[in-house]
Amino acid sequence: MPPRKRVYSGIQPTAVMTIGNYFGAVQNWVRLQDECDCVYCVVDLHAMTGSYDAEELRHSSREMFVSLLAAGIDPERTTVYIQSTVPEQTELCWMLATLTSLGDLSRMTQFKEKSGLLKGELAEDSGTFISAGLLFYPVLQAADILAYRSDCVPVGQDQSQHLELSRGIARRFNSRFGYLFPEPETLHTPVTKVLSTADPTRKMSKSLGPRHYIGLFEEEDSIRRKIRSAVTDSGVPATGGAADEEDADDRRASPGIENLLTMLTACGHAADAEQMRANYFTGTLRYVDLKGRTAEALVTLTSEMRERRADILRRETDLDGRIMEMAGQARAMAGETLALAREKLGVFQP
Repeated sequence: MPPRKRVYSGIQPTAVMTIGNYFGAVQNWVRLQDECDCVYCVVDLHAMTGSYDAEELRHSSREMFVSLLAAGIDPERTTVYIQSTVPEQTELCWMLATLTSLGDLSRMTQFKEKSGLLKGELAEDSGTFISAGLLFYPVLQAADILAYRSDCVPVGQDQSQHLELSRGIARRFNSRFGYLFPEPETLHTPVTKVLSTADPTRKMSKSLGPRHYIGLFEEEDSIRRKIRSAVTDSGVPATGGAADEEDADDRRASPGIENLLTMLTACGHAADAEQMRANYFTGTLRYVDLKGRTAEALVTLTSEMRERRADILRRETDLDGRIMEMAGQARAMAGETLALAREKLGVFQP
């Protein structure tokens, strides 16, 4: 049997995991455990590049750790940890920084967007504080990935530039000091993009307010209420008019309808979703039926998640102890890489 590929991915620490987080990333993470050697991280150090509250960050990191376990990440098969508990990664980050050019970092699209550089709004001119961590973010991301000598990283389009930088850093290290790091490849997996039920032209996000997201552990009544009030449309297909038979599979409903169908499919009811899509284009779909079926599917899914989460919290009486136990697994892996990097770079071992 060929060796299993190592997959690495991280998630921002938020106190509430939304169904957008779950369907867009974590659901795939759970599936990947069956075929890959997986390492998953709550990236609390990355969250420090913007304004934040210290206690809230610690709380949110704990909550996301528990949420990952409740969502199906199995600590018996997978390494799951909080980023700040593995200092080996931050030390490796410094080493990799010496192999990264300032030009590469300043060209990162995310840095330019978040810092306002695309609009020419420099911090000195606008009075806005821009953390150097925002510029340095991709190097720490490279250290996250390379510390575990990862083969693959499932990333969205907005992170592809950062992954390419990680590949370049690995290549430069290997060329100058001898092979240590695989060049991580993009892992192409199905990505489900869930939009706001209140405004299906926008991505589901907590920052937009409670009407715009559904939590993975949200109560049944709240979920039913949000789906019942979800924006649909006036009944006109997004593609407009009739379509040829051969184009039928390419037709899309309006954003609100497509969003509900996407959620229904992601809950494991693809056949129901396809039938309702067909009904939409023949003008026989009753929106109340679509909303009812979608709400039922979400309630079934989230009820299981809530029960699992409650069970974890009952069993894990020392949650911080459990977090540090998982950190030990990650530190052993990252520590081995760091020792090899130290040897190749010519610095002393502690």
